[in-house]
Amino acid sequence: PAVPQELRSGRFWRGVLAEAVATLIFVGVVLGASAGPAPLAPALAGGLAAGGLVCTLGGPQANPALTLALLCTRKLSALRGVLVVLAQCAGATLASAAPRAPLPAGANLVTRVSVTGTAGTALVWEIFATFQLALAAFATAESAAPLAGLALGSAVTAGALAA
Repeated sequence: PAVPQELRSGRFWRGVLAEAVATLIFVGVVLGASAGPAPLAPALAGGLAAGGLVCTLGGPQANPALTLALLCTRKLSALRGVLVVLAQCAGATLASAAPRAPLPAGANLVTRVSVTGTAGTALVWEIFATFQLALAAFATAESAAPLAGLALGSAVTAGALAA
């Protein structure tokens, strides 16, 4: 069977790797900020990390929901979309497993999150936050990295603060 031309491109694989690394960094930063007592820290850390990643890595999604939105609107090929989501899941898994490595066996990691409302309320807020992030991503798709980084970082922060 013929290998799709896309798989032969070094640029394609660098993009997939950038998604794994960006997701690892983003999730690691947010988890690290979540360990502190300040309730605003994860939202601010997430926004700053997202903005910085867009400026340095050229616009990774680092978010499977955002990648699926791009896939559904045909901004990504199906092959790229699937591989990017897998890379994002791998990056997130590594970021969430890394804090356990230096801890003794049996140590418990619990992130404190204040929850108000129901799972349905949380789902509605997540949909809202993801929608406004996707809107910002589509609006800045053709923008220079600093502007896109500011817009996307602000969208991440606003969505997290609202939710």
